[in-house]
Amino acid sequence: MAINKELTSNAVHNKKKKSPVREWFDSILFAVVAATLIRWLFFEAFTIPTPSMENSLLVGDFLFVSKLHYGTRTPKTPLQVPLTHQTIWGTNIPSYTDAIQLPQYRLPGFSDVKRGDVVVFNYPPELQHPVDLKTNYIKRCMGLPGDKLEVRDLQVFANGTAVENPVRMENEYFVATTTAVNEEKVFKENGISEYNAYSESYNDTIPSNDQMGYLVFTTVEIAAKLKTYDFVKNITLVKSSKDISEPMLYPNSSLFKWNRDNYGPVTVPAKGMTVQLTPENVAMYGPVIKNYEANEDVVVDEKSVKVAGKAITSYTFKQDYYFMMGDNRHNSADSRYWGFVPMDHIVGKAVFVWMSIDPSPTSFFSKIRWSRLFRVIN
Repeated sequence: MAINKELTSNAVHNKKKKSPVREWFDSILFAVVAATLIRWLFFEAFTIPTPSMENSLLVGDFLFVSKLHYGTRTPKTPLQVPLTHQTIWGTNIPSYTDAIQLPQYRLPGFSDVKRGDVVVFNYPPELQHPVDLKTNYIKRCMGLPGDKLEVRDLQVFANGTAVENPVRMENEYFVATTTAVNEEKVFKENGISEYNAYSESYNDTIPSNDQMGYLVFTTVEIAAKLKTYDFVKNITLVKSSKDISEPMLYPNSSLFKWNRDNYGPVTVPAKGMTVQLTPENVAMYGPVIKNYEANEDVVVDEKSVKVAGKAITSYTFKQDYYFMMGDNRHNSADSRYWGFVPMDHIVGKAVFVWMSIDPSPTSFFSKIRWSRLFRVIN
């Protein structure tokens, strides 16, 4: 018994004590592993870099995005520096290699993507990166799989019914004034971050030439408030008539005479939905078949789609798709410009703003938008 005690005592004394460097390394390793697991499985922090979602989300908002709502995706690109996205922090050095690409699956979630949800997703046209490492975008879902979606005179319709507009949605207005205004006082104090002085007619929406004024992006309520100012002559909603065609809109085809305010109708692809490949459908769905459906050797021209060298006359989609739009309707690069969002590109649901910092040059304490802290996103 005494021998056993002596051996145990010697083992304890002989056990090496960790050096401070080793303890720091172990702590940092544990923190990185824990943060990586939380970021992959539960939620991730994002920052709003552009005004495409104003006035619902502002530039400088810091968000938490839930991955549990729609189900967490399994990693597709495993060889990646932890806690990075496309590049190593502060450099242009790639943070990953696509030498190994794994099949991607989605764990069960507790919610489907709903119309009106604010969704973070990987930017579909960015084909130079794997799906899970494409640039993150945030928009509002306006079209669900199988929906017949249309924009008529700025209003979105789904399956013939007007979709409720976001509460803080912004439109573009021409504010005609009798004189130059104190922009800091008039616009910034009213929460208008985007405005440009303008002194000519804007398309056919402004009734007369040579008016002095400003093009602003703001809400209906703030536009009505501006109208009460004595130096404001009138306010005109900027919108395009149906006979104006914008060729840069998706699917970038002369077959469609659409503009951002009068778009569609278009049917959003759904898993199991079959379409006949008419010239119009080739233009609309050809890029989807080629880029997002995991088909090999796809060739798309103006009138046909060939898969593995064989022309096909119809196609059945393998996954669901969504139509996304920004709340700042005249300043948003969204599905009207680049097409549908595949289900395997969906990252998660934006749930709340935990911090908001005004990017304009003000004092530190003035930079924090205190009223936006821990605001639920709707």
